[in-house]
Amino acid sequence: MELLYISPLLLCCLLDHGVFGESVSGMEGDPVTLHTGVETNQQEKIRWYFKDSRIAQISGDLGLICTDVQCKDGDERFRNRLKLDHQTGSLTITNTRTTDSGLYQLKVISSSGFSEKIFNVTIYGVSAAERNETKAAKEGESVTLHPGKIKKTNDCMMWYFKDILIAEITGDPSKTCTDDQSKERYRDRLQLDHQTGSLTITNTRTTDSGDYTLQIISSRFSISRRFIVSITTVPAPGLSSAAAGGICATIVVVLLVAAVVFGIYRWHRSRQSGKYYS
Repeated sequence: MELLYISPLLLCCLLDHGVFGESVSGMEGDPVTLHTGVETNQQEKIRWYFKDSRIAQISGDLGLICTDVQCKDGDERFRNRLKLDHQTGSLTITNTRTTDSGLYQLKVISSSGFSEKIFNVTIYGVSAAERNETKAAKEGESVTLHPGKIKKTNDCMMWYFKDILIAEITGDPSKTCTDDQSKERYRDRLQLDHQTGSLTITNTRTTDSGDYTLQIISSRFSISRRFIVSITTVPAPGLSSAAAGGICATIVVVLLVAAVVFGIYRWHRSRQSGKYYS
């Protein structure tokens, strides 16, 4: 049983008035998942549409699963970038582009009827440098990771190191926390800027090197940023290679001079001994 066509203009009006629809946002290149909120069974059909074109489908027996170009109406827009969850029917768009922004329709069809859900997806453009910003410092120095977006009071900002939550800012300043409240890795070495959400790591160590991820969540969108931090070891204090080379050369010269002097001394002794016995 098919759902009657609903014009994009009507969908926009309904979304603006909050009748139905869910807003999902992300940064270009990040994956975006549209959740159905249901568990599939063998009697259901799940169909996904983007701008009136069917881009993904799961049949009841899981024997017919298609994405984008495999579907009848596919136009290769999402080639190799769509993933379907066979348990829930949720759709994930990988390696997102700004052209993926728009209205997505979900239709769940079963013997008892159908249901529909609308997703308003917005993908924000971002350069490769902004997506994977690299920070380098020497051991003991400080490193600051900037969100690149002015923090709003209702934003939730979460900082992760290798998928471990190390710092968080919510709309309520009293709920701001850093890793030292629960773990020992960064004890007394993390500083959060409550105005911008920037994270500063002080007295850095080589073990602080790795991937850091910032997730910003507001009522209208979700943005993720990745930072690659590299902390190098500071050489132990000592002589430089040039100074060490100079010292070695001096020692060699001294040894050569001593050998020559000793040779001359032996030669003179031998001459004197010869004269004495003659």
